[in-house]
Amino acid sequence: MDLHSPTDDPHGEIRDSVRRLCAGFPGEYWRKLDQERGYPTEFVRALTEAGYLGALIPEEFGGAGLNLSAAAAILETVQAEGCNGAACHAQMYIMGTILRHGSPAQKKAYLPKIATGALRLQAFGVTEPTSGTDTTSLRTFARREGDKYIVNGQKVWTSRAEHSDLMLLLARTTPKEQTTKRTEGLSTFIVDMKQALGNGLTIRPIRTMMNHNSCEVFFDNMEVPAENLVGVEGRGFRYILDGMNAERLLIASECIGDAKWFIAKATEYARNRQVFGRPIGQNQGVQFPIARAYAQMRAAELLVREGVRKFDAGETCGPEANMAKMLAAEASWAAGEACIQTHGGFGFAEEYDIERKFRETRLYQVAPISTNLILSYVAEHVLGLPRSY
Repeated sequence: MDLHSPTDDPHGEIRDSVRRLCAGFPGEYWRKLDQERGYPTEFVRALTEAGYLGALIPEEFGGAGLNLSAAAAILETVQAEGCNGAACHAQMYIMGTILRHGSPAQKKAYLPKIATGALRLQAFGVTEPTSGTDTTSLRTFARREGDKYIVNGQKVWTSRAEHSDLMLLLARTTPKEQTTKRTEGLSTFIVDMKQALGNGLTIRPIRTMMNHNSCEVFFDNMEVPAENLVGVEGRGFRYILDGMNAERLLIASECIGDAKWFIAKATEYARNRQVFGRPIGQNQGVQFPIARAYAQMRAAELLVREGVRKFDAGETCGPEANMAKMLAAEASWAAGEACIQTHGGFGFAEEYDIERKFRETRLYQVAPISTNLILSYVAEHVLGLPRSY
């Protein structure tokens, strides 16, 4: 059975092409990077040159002009082939803020170079140590002085900061106590990180259980030209929200890909591994967790596809995006559990790649938004229950 794509998939050719690209980056490539905590520069370059990281950029700016459905197919396939799209997936959803709210000059200046890979837009400066997912309580402040803003503050879990030329930064421009709504007074900026590094910007890597290239970033009187303000001052939170549904659907697609990789790996091993003179896959105790994980994956996949369909049609898709991300992350974790249990001790051996993928996929029950916040969203906005926070 082909786990990779449904029979009615309109992106079969894209998936086949991505599979061929991923074949050039086998398990040993990722294992070496994992040991070194290295960045997959060659892999990201290959995706860029193939046009995949510019998939959502309109053709007039040098991109492929594809929809979110195609982007989801790309990232799902990357994961299903055993690779890791986390090194570059942010570029797909971050640029949505510039696409929707950037000025004509900003689009002309940045999008063509992002499409060719001349500029990397990988860093998303939102989360802070003191506020976490309470984004409206962030403290990083951008003060207007003539034709520039002076930024002071700190961000955490800013992944790929060391490997990005640009950062999309969310900072407060009006003190919280001077606003009537907590979502007001936040603004979005495009930061030229190469120019700012050493000139008010400091990056400090954070070692984590998976090779995710996460960092803390510090702003000490960092200057940002006023022309780098995206949209209208004070409306940045709304601009960031616009990209969050896309982010959650793309992350969910990656989790579906992870689940498919785990299930394919577990199924193959269960068929071929002989213990007590018979394949272990003949035993229901081995079969059932894999079968249940497959069912979970398929159910989550359907919700991902529905969320993507609504997004591409311009329909409201907040509930689908949130629930799809939660269910897909849970499905990939269940598939990972089944895969490790099926392999027994070999599941913990680096050469099988299972333990690496297991660590990588665990992240997505926490980021980019935790399961608890998704449940709170569904309770309030779908079921009409009182707001819990």
